[in-house]
Amino acid sequence: MLVLIASPTGFIELILFFAVGAIGALCLRKDDKLANVRSSFFAIVGSLWGTIFSVGALFALNTILFSIGTPVFPLLSVSIAIDKLSAFFILVISLVSLFCSIYGFGYVRHFYGKYSIGALGFFYNIFILGMLVVVSASNALFFLIAWESMSVASYFLVVYDRRDPNNISAGSLYLVMTYIGTACIVLAFLMLYKFTGSFDFTIIKTMMGTIPDWIKNVVFVLAVVGFGTKAGIIPFHGWLPSAHPAAPSHVSALMSGVMIKTGIYMMIRLFLDILSPIPEWWGLSLLIIGSISSLLGVLYALTEHDIKRLLAYHSIENIGIILLGLGAALTFTSLGIHSLALLGLVAALFHTLNHATFKSLLFLSSGSVINQMHTRNMEEYGGLIKYMPQTALFFLVGSMAISALPPFNGFFSEWLTFQTLFQGIASLDFYAKWIFVGAAAVLAFTGGLALACFVKVFSATFLARPRSSEVAHAKEAPFSMRFGMGALAVLSLLLGIYSGHISAVLGYVGRDVSIFHDVPALFLSSEAGRLVVGNFSSVSAPVLFALLLVVLVVTWGVVRFFVYKKQEIHTGITWDCGTDLTPRMEITATGFSRSIISIFKSVLKPSMQHAVEYHDAVSRYLPKTRTVTLGVRDMYRLYLYEPINGFVVRLSRYVKRLQNGIINAYMLYMFVVLLVVLFLAVR
Repeated sequence: MLVLIASPTGFIELILFFAVGAIGALCLRKDDKLANVRSSFFAIVGSLWGTIFSVGALFALNTILFSIGTPVFPLLSVSIAIDKLSAFFILVISLVSLFCSIYGFGYVRHFYGKYSIGALGFFYNIFILGMLVVVSASNALFFLIAWESMSVASYFLVVYDRRDPNNISAGSLYLVMTYIGTACIVLAFLMLYKFTGSFDFTIIKTMMGTIPDWIKNVVFVLAVVGFGTKAGIIPFHGWLPSAHPAAPSHVSALMSGVMIKTGIYMMIRLFLDILSPIPEWWGLSLLIIGSISSLLGVLYALTEHDIKRLLAYHSIENIGIILLGLGAALTFTSLGIHSLALLGLVAALFHTLNHATFKSLLFLSSGSVINQMHTRNMEEYGGLIKYMPQTALFFLVGSMAISALPPFNGFFSEWLTFQTLFQGIASLDFYAKWIFVGAAAVLAFTGGLALACFVKVFSATFLARPRSSEVAHAKEAPFSMRFGMGALAVLSLLLGIYSGHISAVLGYVGRDVSIFHDVPALFLSSEAGRLVVGNFSSVSAPVLFALLLVVLVVTWGVVRFFVYKKQEIHTGITWDCGTDLTPRMEITATGFSRSIISIFKSVLKPSMQHAVEYHDAVSRYLPKTRTVTLGVRDMYRLYLYEPINGFVVRLSRYVKRLQNGIINAYMLYMFVVLLVVLFLAVR
């Protein structure tokens, strides 16, 4: 059955589901309810079909190929090639899209009567369709069409709530950064075409010997900038903390969970599959970029009190962790240590899957909170666990997973990444060794900061006393939203418990890449479900899970039968120095992270503004109110983007002088350009 589904016909049917969903939603745009039903139905069914199709393709014996030529444009062909790597990314996209679409069916109801649900459904389905084609295309021009479809659709989803000017600004920044990245990608493909005469990935791969090394190095840099911009690596991350919070929450989950991974997919495809052999500095560069992105991503997340911006910064952190695995894989590949390179690739793929799961869960959970509180400011939350207990549980699961706490999935992919880095420390030369040492130290430090950050988020959101009147009106999310969150929470646990089996499958995926065809398996899953890496380390997720259950049961039993049973409990009013307990006495999210911010003040550049309001000029020593505003500026915006923006503005004003309205001057410009062109043509 799976063999029949994993065919070109199966993929065409997959594309048709989302195409019909998009067109149907647009045709029913005047009826919000019908548009939501049509859009959600085809998105859910299409995602379910994509999950089944990708599993079949994952275990198919051959690559699924499909190509239709275009006589009008001979260089462009609708060319699809789905190997194990493509099938894995289709699986990740389909799984996350399935649960986000179920969640979105209930979530978008609060947009009824405000915006067109038909337009939302149209761009939502096109967005998913674009991502699926991006990870399946084997022709550069066809890939760029899918890439643009995905980018444009996501732009309209970012600006969907267009009455908020901040969303429009975020969308504009996202569009500008997207086209800067796309320009680099186009230039990289054109350089490959110049030396191979083809846009087909398979042909380019077979003609790698004709490309000079310096051209490959330029293509590498352009690809890192182009695909890294979409992935949100530092310093090309400027759009991400603004765009992800602006989109509807189920779209934010898709953008952060899977869209940014399309950049990772293309890096793997280009660097490990097409452009090999590769130099050592490629991998070391990615290790440095990954270390910087992971550390600064979590530091900036700690400074945030906007819950969705905080989660967006954690996406930058986790992309950095994925790059640590990928960078190690490239380094080992360049040195011919293919078994360890495969270990790094599996670590990157496993964290890609895990991050897609728990980050989508966190965005969906935060969306449920925002839907009830009508604000993204965590300082106005508090005590929501009493009103939204299931959402609190799902958010707690996501927080534990992203903080790499066992037995959830985030722990095991980070553990694999550590094993990769430790092997690099043990086997490489002096300079590479110390880059691996730094990467391992950053990964350990990042894990601790991530745990601190989510202690802050969970406690400020769900614990303590309410800090606004909106909390009392909050209620649990509808069933469809809870189902989407609950399924991802269960999946985060299952991916951890069965990490041994999953890593073995990912090793099978990695060995489908041509340079790893003959590499022996490093990943073994014993009958006990242990994750075994070669002969140097292992961990058992089922045993960890069983130990945690025993600890919880024993602790509950001791407290229940030996502590409470022997004590007489009296409930009384808390001593409060003669004043009422108020939310002002709680530690805030800002206060929680203030000490960490002060440690890294040279990087984070914190600022403080005082505002004092007096009753009148005479009583200036008796202020009516005092306000202290704390802020942190993105140093890349401060030292990179703003200077570049200022330079472009000044240059534009200078160039504007050329438009003086004098025809003779314009003719002179044309004459000079013609002379230059003729001179170049003669040469």
